[in-house]
Amino acid sequence: MDREEVTEFLGQVPLLQCLPGSSIRRIAEAVQVKRYEPGDYVAREGEPVDGLYIILDGQAEVSASANAEEANRPDYVLNKYDYFGYGTNSSDHQVNVVALSKLTCFILPNQYGHLLQPKTIWNAEDTPEHSLLEQILHLEPLEVDIFRGFTLPEAPTFRQVFGGQLIGQALAAASKTVDCLKMVHSLHAIFLVAGDNNMPIIYQVHRARDGSSFATRKVEAKQKGLVIFTLIASFQKEEVGFDHQAAIMPDVPPPEQLLNLEEIRERRLTDPRFPTQYRNLAAKKKFTPWPIEMRFCEDSASQHKPSLNYWFRARGKLSDDQALHRCVVAYASDLLYSGVSLNPHREKGLKTYSLSLDHSIWFHKPVKADDWLLYVIESPSAHGGRGFVTGRMFNRQGELITSLTQEALIRREKTREPNPRPKL
Repeated sequence: MDREEVTEFLGQVPLLQCLPGSSIRRIAEAVQVKRYEPGDYVAREGEPVDGLYIILDGQAEVSASANAEEANRPDYVLNKYDYFGYGTNSSDHQVNVVALSKLTCFILPNQYGHLLQPKTIWNAEDTPEHSLLEQILHLEPLEVDIFRGFTLPEAPTFRQVFGGQLIGQALAAASKTVDCLKMVHSLHAIFLVAGDNNMPIIYQVHRARDGSSFATRKVEAKQKGLVIFTLIASFQKEEVGFDHQAAIMPDVPPPEQLLNLEEIRERRLTDPRFPTQYRNLAAKKKFTPWPIEMRFCEDSASQHKPSLNYWFRARGKLSDDQALHRCVVAYASDLLYSGVSLNPHREKGLKTYSLSLDHSIWFHKPVKADDWLLYVIESPSAHGGRGFVTGRMFNRQGELITSLTQEALIRREKTREPNPRPKL
């Protein structure tokens, strides 16, 4: 097997799938191959083992010694992708492992055990500072296919969990159950119930299919035992194929010539054309910068058009993991997205309520989310309390990176009737 084949094989071992891609590649360089004949002892009870054993081919039997209590004898068979020796740290092995057939194992020697304990699911190194977005998209693996995510106090919040956070974290969970050579090419999400910012979110991944080229995952996000969000994602191993692009990036100013949100806010606070009362209230209002930097291509005079163009990128440097960059794009894709369907209906004093219903993304090419991307949004229709939007993302070279669609609930906010005054 060449290095890529070893990496692909290791990426299908459930224990290793939640590791950063860089860790799996380093493990692929460090593993050794060992072969056994039927009846050979691979590990003996009471003796140390050399490291983590992963079965590449064949079968092995796990059994306790003959004098162990019958009820405590864990006799079972190990097959391809199964492993043992993990977490022993050179201590004595607890059971016998015997080859049932010709057996081939990968062995990760104990001195490389630190590769199994990365700092995050995205980065194996003890980097002094991660991007806030990378921290938001970090999940805690609880067991195989189950992860826990959080709404960080430093992150901007709404009345409920931000939809982009659910999409990004669910995609992160799905990505950590496929081999690192397969990348998401499409996802389809449905929002069911508003999430609670003050509670952790449990992501349960279901392995719908694993093929040589494609893998499919379904993810359920839960709070209080209730499913609040579902996502289906399809992953593909990179391959060479037909190539064309008909979509053309709009002619807009480069991001260096545009203001970001913080600069726009600062100008409004000091602009004498705005009433003093407005400026004072705006200054007192708590402002939490987004982990995404945005620069709008049009001025406020264009806010009634059913379209919006803006540049965005993640703040800070992201780890070099393509799966992470796609999760960041998924997170950012819900920013200001459905609101474009309300643009033609905006008027002074209008208060609205909106909630994402479903969301789809198709990834066409690799993406670098800490570099500028142009988000082109259009709303072709709004009807029956639902707004529909489409989106395209281009990199600075004009390459179409993603295509997107979303439907959202959009309503006038109901005015609350004042409490009736008592007659007596």
